[in-house]
Amino acid sequence: MRRLVLAMTAMACGWCGVARAQVPEVRIARQFSMGYLQFNVMEHEKLIQKHAARLGIPEVKVTAFRFNGPTAMNDGLLSDTVDIVGGSPHGMFTLWSRARGTPQEVRAIGALVTLPMLITSNDPEIRTIADMTKCKKLPVPSVRVSGPAVAVQLAAVKQFGMKEYNKFDAATVTMSPADATIAMLTGSGDVNCTVALPPYQQQQLADPKIHVVANSFDLMGGPTTYTVAYTSKRFHDRDPKLYQAVYDALTEATEIVNKDIRKASQYWIEDSDSKLSVDFVAGAGSGKDVTWTMVPQETLRQATFMAEIGTIKVKPQSWKDYFFSEAWGLPGS
Repeated sequence: MRRLVLAMTAMACGWCGVARAQVPEVRIARQFSMGYLQFNVMEHEKLIQKHAARLGIPEVKVTAFRFNGPTAMNDGLLSDTVDIVGGSPHGMFTLWSRARGTPQEVRAIGALVTLPMLITSNDPEIRTIADMTKCKKLPVPSVRVSGPAVAVQLAAVKQFGMKEYNKFDAATVTMSPADATIAMLTGSGDVNCTVALPPYQQQQLADPKIHVVANSFDLMGGPTTYTVAYTSKRFHDRDPKLYQAVYDALTEATEIVNKDIRKASQYWIEDSDSKLSVDFVAGAGSGKDVTWTMVPQETLRQATFMAEIGTIKVKPQSWKDYFFSEAWGLPGS
């Protein structure tokens, strides 16, 4: 009888282990700037779990990671160590082009925010794009493939023509937006130019020594999507209900950000260990050129540019080529 009880207990524990193993997990990766407020909201308010339960998935494990630049996150998607990534559309284009047609294919879930990046300088002799030849070091989250890196290339094209798109590339170095801002404010490490991202751009421009050289909206032909959420086809297809829960959570999180930017900003401050005030961060997230929306804006133009200069090997024909079908009803571009 004792052996029978032990055997039955072992079987029950085994079944418990199987049940635990079947609990789905969503692993989210984001970068350092505040272009991912929806992710902060989803995590704090457990929106993925909420919408998963509504769709019949009673339990979901959600884990968050933070990276600097798209390269490490893209590697994580390819290796199946992260599921959902927040980053510039440019980083997503790179992986979409590279993995297109394979089990690791990547597409966007939805846009996150439209806002401008600002090329700034603390050098009084660097006032225009033509002066950027004097930039000693120009930090970007990831050279060539990040949104800031592409903004630098577009600045070169605007001033010197398409053939000179890489004129400033030699000055670009990989650095987090926070570290780049510290370098600009302290004048350290030969950093005299950067591509400033919220809320760090507001922090930089509060210093009278730092000024704007160029605005990405001017370089990119108008308001453009700054960040997107994207994932692998593997994750999208593996559990359609779980993917729908993520999409619905992202939709609700976007509504919350628009309704209560202060609450979303407080979440970002907590997750980023930031010393900035809620007023300052909320002000950066609610500027006149900032729009929190899942609708992609002028992303095709950016992908076409990257294809023309050879950064990506495939030229998309429509923005729907690199977005999953759940977003196709949006008025994107």
